[in-house]
Amino acid sequence: MPGMKLILFDCDGTIVDSQHAISSAMEAAFNAHGLMAPERSRIVEVVGLSLVTAVRELIPEAEFDLVVRIADTYKDAFGNLRRQAAHEEPLFPLARETIEELAARQDITLGLATGKSRRGVDAIIERERMHGLFKTIQTADHNPSKPHPGMVLQAMSEVGVEPHSTLVVGDTTFDMEMALSARAKAVGVTWGYHPRAALQVVGAHALIDSYAELPATIDRLLALGDHVS
Repeated sequence: MPGMKLILFDCDGTIVDSQHAISSAMEAAFNAHGLMAPERSRIVEVVGLSLVTAVRELIPEAEFDLVVRIADTYKDAFGNLRRQAAHEEPLFPLARETIEELAARQDITLGLATGKSRRGVDAIIERERMHGLFKTIQTADHNPSKPHPGMVLQAMSEVGVEPHSTLVVGDTTFDMEMALSARAKAVGVTWGYHPRAALQVVGAHALIDSYAELPATIDRLLALGDHVS
């Protein structure tokens, strides 16, 4: 689509702060199978990967069948947490306002590229009343896990946008590597789950400390086309 820009957002750690719920559900899943849960810091490190890939990263020595069973138990545990009144996955500051501002622009299409399931994404969209803001939604259900570029490539194909007009916003090295592999721009957010230095090392084109910085950063990077160092 001539002149159109595609902005793809990661979800966990970028739009919503879900680390406590994810850690609690993962701990419950490991315990249900008689295993000691990894440290919370280790669990947070794999947030963003598709679920089976994340569990396999946490216990690489395990048989694949066990990995899948733990992943299935995690889904049930997370669903149980979500139904509790005390469940919290708050939006990060200015996330809603900035996303709504960008969605209102005629030259921008928004999308999601996340390791969550579509069911998990739909639950957040419903809870936060963000219907219609994201025109393409790429999840772990039908795409390879990050950092494979498949989610970005599929989103670009659906929207009809070229790599030089595509930008990924995420908090992990997986997001940055995914964007770069698809030849898209990569913007790292520093309020998420991977440290600033790690985002820099893998080649993020820009880092932002607040959503307030995002619109200007998008305009600056996409104006450069292919000439981004």
